[in-house]
Amino acid sequence: MSGFVFNEKPIQIERGDGAYVYDDDGTEYLDMGASYACVPLGHGHEAVQDAVTEQFEKLTYVQASYPNAQRTALYELLADTAPDPIDKTWLCNSGTEANEAALKFARSATGESKVVATMQGFHGRTMGSLATTWKDKYKKPYEPLMGDVEFVPYDDAEALDEAVDEETAAFIVEPVQGEGGINPASTEYLEAAREITEEAGAALIFDEVQTGMGRTGALWNSQRAAVTPDMITSAKGLGNGFPVGATLCRDWIAQDYGSHASTFSGGPVISAAAGATVSTIVEDSVPGNAAVMGEYLQTELEAAIGDEVRDIRGEGLMIGVEVGRGANKALKQLALHHQVLALPAGRTVVRLLPPLTIDEAHADAVVEAMAEVVG
Repeated sequence: MSGFVFNEKPIQIERGDGAYVYDDDGTEYLDMGASYACVPLGHGHEAVQDAVTEQFEKLTYVQASYPNAQRTALYELLADTAPDPIDKTWLCNSGTEANEAALKFARSATGESKVVATMQGFHGRTMGSLATTWKDKYKKPYEPLMGDVEFVPYDDAEALDEAVDEETAAFIVEPVQGEGGINPASTEYLEAAREITEEAGAALIFDEVQTGMGRTGALWNSQRAAVTPDMITSAKGLGNGFPVGATLCRDWIAQDYGSHASTFSGGPVISAAAGATVSTIVEDSVPGNAAVMGEYLQTELEAAIGDEVRDIRGEGLMIGVEVGRGANKALKQLALHHQVLALPAGRTVVRLLPPLTIDEAHADAVVEAMAEVVG
């Protein structure tokens, strides 16, 4: 599998600094994708580097059977920052593993098997998570997958109410769909999902693998919507580039989670990276900057290209510009002619997921580039 191919060859990234990355020729690119939102603090953040280096010199790895200060501190930090009453955490290595665990926990805690998911949703590529992912292109080569999954239209409370019944173990949903095209759910829909799942005795899972860690203007999107699920899954931005995921649970889930484990769950170096990332995001009010800069960027994009594109939508610094079937062409032009790296969301949307530390100068550069490309 190759990387992004522009001008006949892949861009080979050699180093990064803040909101910028540099290829093997030394060309500077403004990174408006943050490697699918994985570096919310930007590349080479000092606090994360220092925490990792210090821990690496002490102990690289010890299994989760033995307590470790870094892992314990991360458990406590995530419990403190999660919306009440979520206060239990299971650590893993990626977003798909976090969702896989959440689905298993839901089945174990409820004793039921049915899972409801949404059309256009994306929850990962392992067999359980993949079964709850919508697009056939991800699933067909690996079928049959985990059974007893029903899909409903996104942001449709009536359809959800019809699908969730007493045999439902969980409803899994992204508060803002990422791969599906940057589609924010209404607060009313998330509130309805909370009521519907509670009435049925099913678990409500918010997949915040992409929306978490301040991306949409609050540390967790569930806090922004003031709706607390039974589980929140996290990854991507959690370690500022280091591979870590987490499944955050209410007590009733954690008390009957069954038997589930991972060899590399919460290793000391990874826990140090995640602890430094979360602490910095909270202490430096990074979600607040995401909210302010997200509003600024959307406003400026609307003024510059609003009449030239189908839609501009999102929350915080999770923004989609719907350009039609020409998304890949736009991405190539942005990279080749303007040194701006963005991401696709399907074939029609240019996805902007920059480091949450960007300022107006970064945003203005993107708006200028988008105006020239779209125009």
